Amino acid sequence: MEPSKVYFTDLRTKIGTSQLDKLEKLIRAAGIETIDFQHKMTAIKIHFGEPGNLTFLRPNYAKRVADVIKELGGLPFLTDCNTLYPGRRKNALEHMDSAYENGFSPFSTGCHVIIADGLRGLDDVEVPVAGGEYVTKAKIGRAVMDAEVFISLNHFKGHEMTGFGGAIKNIGMGCGSRRGKMEQHVAGKPTVNQDKCVSCRQCFKQCAQEAISLADNGKAQIDQSKCVGCGRCIAACPMDAIAAKNDAAIEMLNKKMAEYAKAVVDGRPHFHISLVIDISPYCDCHGENDMAILPDVGMFASFDPVALDQACADACLRQQPVPGSMLDDKMHAHDFCDHHDHFKNNTPESDWKSCLEHAEKIGLGTRSYELIRV
Repeated sequence: MEPSKVYFTDLRTKIGTSQLDKLEKLIRAAGIETIDFQHKMTAIKIHFGEPGNLTFLRPNYAKRVADVIKELGGLPFLTDCNTLYPGRRKNALEHMDSAYENGFSPFSTGCHVIIADGLRGLDDVEVPVAGGEYVTKAKIGRAVMDAEVFISLNHFKGHEMTGFGGAIKNIGMGCGSRRGKMEQHVAGKPTVNQDKCVSCRQCFKQCAQEAISLADNGKAQIDQSKCVGCGRCIAACPMDAIAAKNDAAIEMLNKKMAEYAKAVVDGRPHFHISLVIDISPYCDCHGENDMAILPDVGMFASFDPVALDQACADACLRQQPVPGSMLDDKMHAHDFCDHHDHFKNNTPESDWKSCLEHAEKIGLGTRSYELIRV
């Protein structure tokens, strides 16, 4: 396979030219104008940030991308799916409140916010995974799949499980509905915390396997022999009384994530943008953020999400850790073992390469790239 083109611009600006201007120049140089946007609904997948976190991408970046798409005749909207874990983005109402609180509104970005998997995270589409080895049908938020064009705009940063979160994670994990996220994260099946259960029967109504019944005390209980682990009960529970452990092996999680990403982009135009700034050690799903572990690098864009992630990772690995950061502290610990990889040094149990290797294997893209400076 021929190397993919990845376009890059640094963060230096001259008086009269903003970083938003550089972002627009980058995506135009990378070929976004070759996509036929005319009258096409275009999903811009972005992470709105858990309230309390301050490293998510500023809405200004989303607005500039949306403005370009509108100029090219498209009908853009910002989107993300609900989270599996309890927080302020686990249903569409709280998720939209969080998005607005963090500055993502139709008034600030020029386009609407749509939570792709609906009010409770139950509105999804089962999408076949061509070449999938671990997922036969990915559970993707319906609004993502209803769009005719797909754009990913992601904050490239560290991650406590996958090593880093980049384009593939933004697409694969981010576009999975609540049950889709469960399929990627969980090796087992959900259980009920009966102390939290209020006997509302919402989980009972959602279970197609008749695996949920009421115990003698009136609380829900799950028959593990009947449960198929779809996770719909987790999304339906208003009290967060049903949960499953994030116990999938890291390598398995990474491979499923790659397969989910392939399900999202196959069969329609797609384009990907990564901003390697504010490189926090952990995901923007946290309601807080630690200081950056690496210096800001710049902005990248490509039609190939695999090459894009590889280029961003390579650029990060060339940086020196920020003094006083979590990564720097770990590298100065008495028992430090150098993996010669900043992301693995920060979270030794992670294995980001397995995701890219599998993504390349199933035809999502190539790890080989030509870096073009804009």
